[in-house]
Order: sequence, then C-alpha cells, then structure tokens
Amino acid sequence: MAEQVDYLIVGAGFAGAVLAERLASQRGARCLVIDRRDHIAGNAYDHYDAAGVRLHDYGPHYFRTNSDRIREYLSQFTEWHAVDYKILSWTHGRYWQFPINLNTFEQLLGRPSTSEEMAATLAEWRVPIAEPKNSEEVILSQVGPKFYEMFFKNYTRKQWRRDPRELDASVCGRIPIRTNRDDRFLAEKFQALPSDGYTAMFHRILAHPNIEVRLKTDFREARQHVRYRHLIYTGPIDEYFDHCFGPLPYRSLRFEPETLQQEYFQPVMQVNYPNDHDFTRIVEIKHATGQKLPATTIVREYPQDFGPGREPYYPSPKQRWKLPQRGTKGTKKGTFRSDWPSRGRSPS
Repeated sequence: MAEQVDYLIVGAGFAGAVLAERLASQRGARCLVIDRRDHIAGNAYDHYDAAGVRLHDYGPHYFRTNSDRIREYLSQFTEWHAVDYKILSWTHGRYWQFPINLNTFEQLLGRPSTSEEMAATLAEWRVPIAEPKNSEEVILSQVGPKFYEMFFKNYTRKQWRRDPRELDASVCGRIPIRTNRDDRFLAEKFQALPSDGYTAMFHRILAHPNIEVRLKTDFREARQHVRYRHLIYTGPIDEYFDHCFGPLPYRSLRFEPETLQQEYFQPVMQVNYPNDHDFTRIVEIKHATGQKLPATTIVREYPQDFGPGREPYYPSPKQRWKLPQRGTKGTKKGTFRSDWPSRGRSPS
C-alpha cells in the first residue's frame, strides 16, 4: 500500500522548505519533502571545509531584504550576523571601487572630487539613449563608454557568452550607479547572513514533526510510491514536463576552491575580474561570515555552458526558440519567446 501525505513537496530549498513549515505548523498538514541532492537548503547550502571555513557550495548567497515580515519569519530559525557586502573590481592592474560611486570616479581622476562634479561629468559622458533596449545601451546611457569598457562589457561576455547588446537591459541595468560614497553592493535595509549558516537554518525550518525529508530521492520515483492530496514542485519547469519542447536555455558555473594558510587573500569578500583571466570573480566568503581562522578558502568562479551533469544556475535572457513540430492533435505550433531577467544568485 502506498503511503499517504497531504503534500508532496519537490525540492528542499527556500520555496519547498518554507512552504512545508507553513503548511505543517499553521494547517497541521503532513508534508513529505524530497530532494534528489544529498543535502537540504538547495543552492543556499553551505558546509565547513577541511580548514574550518564555511563555504557556499553553489556560489555566494548574500541575504538581504526590505521586508520586516521576511526577516521576522526567518528570525524564528536563526540569529543573524550583520554584513555590508563589499565588492571590488580588478582591471588596469589595480582594484577599483564597485559598483561605480564617487570613490570610483576619484580613482579614475586621480584626485578628490565631489558628487556634483561626478554628476556633471557623467552627464557629458553618457550616450543619449532615451529608451535603452539592451544591456549595452543601458550602461552607455548611464555612465558612457569609459566605465562600460572597464567594468561591464567583458564581464558580461564572460558570464553569458553573449555580447551585452544581445541581452535584456535588466541584466546590467539592475547594478546601481551612485554619485555619493555608498560603496555597498546592495541597498536593502537588512543585510546579514545566518549566524550558523544557511544549512543550520534550514534544519530548524524543517524540524517540525509533521515534516519528513528524504534526500537522494527523484521526483518520478517518489510519485510512484506516495499518494498525496497536493503536489508542490519547485524544480526547473522544463524538467517537470519532461523537456517536451527541449531544455530551456541556462548558463552554468564551475567553482574552483583553494585553501591558503593566511588569514585573508583579498581585501573584500568578492573581487570581479571583468577584463583579466577566464574566471569572472574570486569570492572569499570568510569576509562575510565573520569567522576568525588562521586559514582562508577562496573560490574562483568560471561561467560555462549548461549541459548534462551541470547545474542550471541562470536562465539565459532574451532568446527566441522555435517550438518543435508535433503530431499530437491540439498542440500549438509557433514561436516561444523567453525574455527572462537574471534570477536567484547574483552573477555580478
């Protein structure tokens, strides 16, 4: 006899775990959470490496929110370590303040300046584009060619393997440009990391007695043996439909960690490499977690094409795909357009 649950929830990341906790604690529902990976927490999963450094296995997750409701909810399951996420960009043989702000402008000038001078200079440098249609146009219309070439053009090419003019304006347009000295990457009022890490927080979220978690469990296998009133699926939508129109376009990533016997390797948690090397950035998450250790671990991040055995990290924006010809009665033929902004992890 197949076991019975109220909800079969596919995926133990943020969406699956929070829905399971709410349904179990607020409605008394019995929830079975499954994940084909061998761990909970989805792409937010973190662990301690051999040197004792807590790493984000799927790239850095910089938690931030403007919602008091979200902060209060998650605070039931974790204490917080406050963080100002700082990023630099390495180009022309030196570190530059990033995102672009007054400090960056002063570095370029080689002398002190003011917000007024920066605003006036950017007004002269900008390319007059009333309605930017792609990522190249949106940056040129904000800061002009100099900063575009320094920080955006080649980084975007490496990240997406596409020219910025081929990508939706939202890809680069979400990165702030400031004329003051605010050098934080993010502007949300609450910026922090779970004190004990994401994985520990997820264990507490999923600790309700009405929740069962099964790892290394495939969705198609589980549904053969479990009877459920409702299904919540949080995986890739094309996979749910057995890629009936082929796989959707994604970009993937390769991470190369390196442990060093020194307290820190670089001045901040993230350094972008827009114009040097094959990797896009080096992340030293220890700057953000606040750990006090004699060793550190850095992670170099290499963009790569999505394919078998690789994780789908970023939906590829602004691509057009032809639906295959189908013989099934009632199937529509035509063009499917996908204009997806970057979601989830921040690629910059």
